[in-house]
Amino acid sequence: MSDNDLADLDLWGNEVYRTVGKRGRPPFERTEENASKVSMLLAMGWSNDRIASVIRDPRTGTPISVPTLKRHFRSELKLRLVARDQMVARQLMQSWEQADKGNVGAMRFFEILRQKNDMMAAEEMMGQTRDRAAAARPKPGKKEVNQQAALDADAALEAELEREADGARRH
Repeated sequence: MSDNDLADLDLWGNEVYRTVGKRGRPPFERTEENASKVSMLLAMGWSNDRIASVIRDPRTGTPISVPTLKRHFRSELKLRLVARDQMVARQLMQSWEQADKGNVGAMRFFEILRQKNDMMAAEEMMGQTRDRAAAARPKPGKKEVNQQAALDADAALEAELEREADGARRH
């Protein structure tokens, strides 16, 4: 009998041991270190399964489950779509602060981040231009689709006949 157990008597006088405290595994406790890790991994585009496999319960040392991840890190998971932007914004701010103080390495790093940002903005603008051009182009109707299919079939038949004719000449 341990210190946590208490002996009582049941209706017939037999000893019954009741434990003090809660049974089962203790609930997961969220730490700020794990919250920061979840935010960073979301910014890197990791799935919930991958994130849960690297977050460890500090008391047991075992990975947590996806439902536990969702339960304890809901606020971080809600920001999945903007996590990357938040990370880049933080990098920009930190490098700008250091560059403003005269740190030459930070100035170079800030210039690299600025160039990446400009390229990303140009790609986004080009994508929007393509989307608008595709939306402006009318979809072909049923008659046009059928007519094009007939022309393609006719061209394929002519090509096949040419191949057969070339094969007959070689023999």
